[in-house]
Amino acid sequence: MTAPPLPRAPSPDTSDDGWRRLDPRTALVTAVLTAGVVMGTAVPLAMGFLGHFGAARAGLWTAAGAVLLTGCAALVDHVRWRRTRYRIGPGHVDLHSGLLLVRRRSLALDRVRTVDLTARPLLRVLGLVTVRIGTGEHRDGESTLELDPVTRTEGERLRRLLLARGAAVDGASGERDGELAVLDPRWIRYAPVSFVAPMLGGAAAGGVMQLSEWAGAQGDVIHWTVELFRALPLFWTLVVLFAAALLTGAAGALGLWTEMWWNYRLEREPGGTLRVRRGLLTSRSTTVEEARLRGAELVEPLGVRLFGAARVDAITTGLAHDEEAKEASHSTLLPAVPRPVADRIVAAVLREESAPTGAPLAGHPRAARGRRLRRALATALAPVVLLSVLGVLLTPVLLWTALGCAAVGVPLAVTLALDAYRNLGHTLTGRHLVTRSGTVRRSTAALERSGVIGWTVRQSYFQRRAGLLDITATTAAGTGAYAVYDTGAGEGLAFAAEAVPGLLAPFLEWDATPSRRAPSRDQEGRRTSQDVAYRP
Repeated sequence: MTAPPLPRAPSPDTSDDGWRRLDPRTALVTAVLTAGVVMGTAVPLAMGFLGHFGAARAGLWTAAGAVLLTGCAALVDHVRWRRTRYRIGPGHVDLHSGLLLVRRRSLALDRVRTVDLTARPLLRVLGLVTVRIGTGEHRDGESTLELDPVTRTEGERLRRLLLARGAAVDGASGERDGELAVLDPRWIRYAPVSFVAPMLGGAAAGGVMQLSEWAGAQGDVIHWTVELFRALPLFWTLVVLFAAALLTGAAGALGLWTEMWWNYRLEREPGGTLRVRRGLLTSRSTTVEEARLRGAELVEPLGVRLFGAARVDAITTGLAHDEEAKEASHSTLLPAVPRPVADRIVAAVLREESAPTGAPLAGHPRAARGRRLRRALATALAPVVLLSVLGVLLTPVLLWTALGCAAVGVPLAVTLALDAYRNLGHTLTGRHLVTRSGTVRRSTAALERSGVIGWTVRQSYFQRRAGLLDITATTAAGTGAYAVYDTGAGEGLAFAAEAVPGLLAPFLEWDATPSRRAPSRDQEGRRTSQDVAYRP
């Protein structure tokens, strides 16, 4: 449905033909941000100049360079503001920008899928936001328009106007409109057990070494660390340093979680849109049309899963999938929460009585377990064999290292392989197909059958000998493909044929022997795996 025409509000930044400018404070924002970056770089730079020019001259040259860079950045952004205009017409969103190379871009209103509002701390202080208007297509950023910055009032007006729809989602009822989830501070306990914690710990150690190098004191830091642990054996020194890195990373993960998810709120707005708002210093608002929603994914990283928690991601068309969007977690509807809460939110988001992600799943053949065990053992034993050979040729120390790797790696590999096999599963429930896989990152995806546009069947030589295959549902939403790994050949094909009737049928052959004229069916009326074969 075509959006209503833009109201002509009197404003000095609005022309008679409906064109508008960005907020004039954009140059101020750029100047402040550039000054902060320049000052952060100038400090170590000035310290490096001390030995060559002296304190006074080093400080003078550094300050002059900082002022020049800040002024140039502000001037460039002022020119960008003067040359940037946008307009919402009867059928298109238009954006004109550029000085030497003028760019004129236009998006059809009926193709707009998301309008995201982001406000960094400085923008929040000034009452400004950055608006990203996306269509969900992936054409090197050409399907996204960015207005940076506009006032918060203007951003909210654009969001409501661009996502206005005359009717709600088919079959939707107003009884589930409103707040679906709100922040529970107890959820923060899952932050330290995520994979972010050890990464932040390593980053903190690297940052200390980098800062000490800038200050010319890296040798002193290393010497102080060696003296501190001189009395401890090497093994316990490594244990203490590893524990310190984990504690530092856990503290960093708590701070990062607070910044990302504070003030979190998930709402369903009238007209059929889901809106996620979150952020402590940088506020973020992501809006998704329910008409573009194709399902939900329950993601359980290993550390979070051990504590009985999971997060919820949207499977939807129209969300950007570039690196910036991934870092911003655009598809995440709910952070790591207790599993029952996650299932309840999945059911509410999909407008189901019970969550498809909580449905009982059909297991996979034992041959799938054997494949995982063989691959895990091969991965664990490869470095052991290499170290053993080198130990025989070079030094016995490597033989002991190989023994240690085998003692730790083999049991761990077997445990993960068995867990990966237990996590395999698939089923059909209502209007969704469900598939689960993974161990370090277990994923349970509930995908609408109507969103499947194709099937990909893969069967390697070893899978063929074991009677297994991988079958992947292709969709325009989410990651674009959701696979059922190492399922029985006939069972997987029957699953795909039942999930989307007619799509795979031209490539299947059903057994029609005299002893079984018609394909047998299970208790729910589905064709069973023993009746079907794939004809490429």
